[in-house]
Amino acid sequence: MFFDIGPLELVALVILAVLIFGPDKLPKVIADVMGFVRKVRAFSDNAKEDIRSELGPEFKDFEFEDLKPRNFVRKHVLENDQYGLQEIRNGFGLKKEMAEVTDAVHGVDAASSADPGPTSRVNFSKESPAAGNGSGGGSAAPDMFTKGAKPARNERPPFDPDAT
Repeated sequence: MFFDIGPLELVALVILAVLIFGPDKLPKVIADVMGFVRKVRAFSDNAKEDIRSELGPEFKDFEFEDLKPRNFVRKHVLENDQYGLQEIRNGFGLKKEMAEVTDAVHGVDAASSADPGPTSRVNFSKESPAAGNGSGGGSAAPDMFTKGAKPARNERPPFDPDAT
């Protein structure tokens, strides 16, 4: 219930409670709040039991926590691997595919990236990887580090529809 309250916030709440209620009334207020929480819990438990009894014996192991979608999926799909989902998930190899896509975006050859590591490979050289080998096996990556020729004084820059 109070898992998102830090120690400093808890101290601030205690000081605020002492200032508002005073040290002599604070124990009675805490007892009243705890009694209220116990009554709400008892009411909730009784309501759950009434619902279970009304549903009948075929729902005797029904849990209200299963109504949350995350818990339902975890219990019936992920823990019970009767559908073979773990095998399907392992067959995708997303880490390897993502490393290949990252290498392709950064312009690294597939042969040099056979062992994808935890760091991404970025080519900061002045030449593109395809331009230096002379193979012509693919389109050369544009040189992002050198500026193009300056346009003439009255010449308009090229129109880029994606930039507008």
